Amino acid sequence: MTVTTVGRVGTEAVAPVASTHIASTHIASTHIASAPRNAAAVPDPMNSVLGKVRPILEAFGAEDATLSLAELVRRTGVAKATVHRLAQELVVWGLLERAGCDYRLGLRMFEIGQRVHRQRILREVAQPYMEDLLLATQETIHFAIHDSLDVVYLEKILPHRGLNEETRVAGRRPLYCTATGKAILAFSPDTLFTEVVRNGLKPFTRHTVTSPGRLRAQLERIREEGVAVEVEEIRLGYASTAVPVLGAQGSLVGALSITAPTYRMNPSKHGVALRAAALGIGRSLR
Repeated sequence: MTVTTVGRVGTEAVAPVASTHIASTHIASTHIASAPRNAAAVPDPMNSVLGKVRPILEAFGAEDATLSLAELVRRTGVAKATVHRLAQELVVWGLLERAGCDYRLGLRMFEIGQRVHRQRILREVAQPYMEDLLLATQETIHFAIHDSLDVVYLEKILPHRGLNEETRVAGRRPLYCTATGKAILAFSPDTLFTEVVRNGLKPFTRHTVTSPGRLRAQLERIREEGVAVEVEEIRLGYASTAVPVLGAQGSLVGALSITAPTYRMNPSKHGVALRAAALGIGRSLR
């Protein structure tokens, strides 16, 4: 059997993040008594060079091999002349590369991504245990960490019959509708649950849990049983089982999951294997 390791952190671009324009407003002290007389104006981050470079780099999505200058302008909202000038500089730095008349992310981005120390250590520690899980189950294995209101996949390994699409290393998925996300959410402070609900529970399929009450009940059960199960909430025909990975002093490190077609998912059997692997990862990190 051939084991396929998919990607490395830093080789994939995440979906572009919309930048919020903050207008500087000067408010007379006669209107608001508490305002300081000589308060300094808050600088607009989009007016800085970095404020314009970031949306250019983040404009590249997972499926975007290349982007034209016009598309970069459309996605970033930055003036065409500015995008062209900054893109040329990014090419010189190796952060972008030319592909004919278009642009693509450069190898320098990959090199920088490989230097992210914590994530690299987590991935290297988790990988042997993930490979053992793959050999035992012949299903797709994910290791994910929490970032904002999402999970980010640090590593994914799969057999040839596994999931070739939908998920990827450095890809993101919402916390509330993935097994890894539910496992992380269940063992996180309640304030995170509140933030997730406030942001909205968007349905991805007809099975996605969009009721805050149902989600809270799920999380309580996950805390009791130590295993999270998601069935067709993010993709029809597939299900996942996940467990939290705990490091030193019981701190939450991430989550480990097995994903398979719904008819092959066995939460009881997979839960036992996942717990053993998560325990091994946690001990190796201490």
